[in-house]
Amino acid sequence: MIIRFTQKLIGIARQLFYRYRYSLSPKVFCVGRNKTGTTSMASIFLELDLAVAPQRPAERLTPEWAKGHYTRLLKFVKYRGQAFQDLPFSLPGCYATMDKAFPGSKFILTVRDSADVWYRSLTSFHGNKFGDGRLPTKADLQQADYLYPGFAWEINRILYKSPEENPYDETVLKASYEAHNESIVQYFADRPESLLVVNLKDTDAAIRISSFLNTGKTINRVPWKNKT
Repeated sequence: MIIRFTQKLIGIARQLFYRYRYSLSPKVFCVGRNKTGTTSMASIFLELDLAVAPQRPAERLTPEWAKGHYTRLLKFVKYRGQAFQDLPFSLPGCYATMDKAFPGSKFILTVRDSADVWYRSLTSFHGNKFGDGRLPTKADLQQADYLYPGFAWEINRILYKSPEENPYDETVLKASYEAHNESIVQYFADRPESLLVVNLKDTDAAIRISSFLNTGKTINRVPWKNKT
């Protein structure tokens, strides 16, 4: 009984220590759209000795973030890590809110060679994940059991607002991807020290990221994850 109680106290103390440490740490956000290498960015952050926040709890906050309820996400960012990627950090305007809430943060915009390449990668990945190898329909997304049934459809609505009968409308999705990237570049136009735009397939991508984040460690290769 005493041993269990002691272990519990140690666990609580460790949790409080890291919460305090993370609350004082500078933040790094990967704000590129999904299928631009966001999962690989998490591995890069880890190799550069940054504490990556858990992805699933952040994803669950996406619907309330989209409704303008920011409190829980800001608390999550403050206490759960140093580096963040994927949803909801790839949502329109999220970078601006994080920038204001956490001054001095750094942002990495991951991109693909073109909107065409990004679209093919996204639809291929979603087709395998949600559509049994074909382009998912509204019904497929509503029934997909990722996080909870219907989450995939909610995200499609939040991100793209494409026609319900054609949730992967090519024109709409490509325009959304391009508008997202352009808005971030324009937002940081006068602060190049705060934003790095990078294509992870470039041979110098890992070195550029290492230099930009300046953690005292350098990596020379991209540890690819979730590659389509």
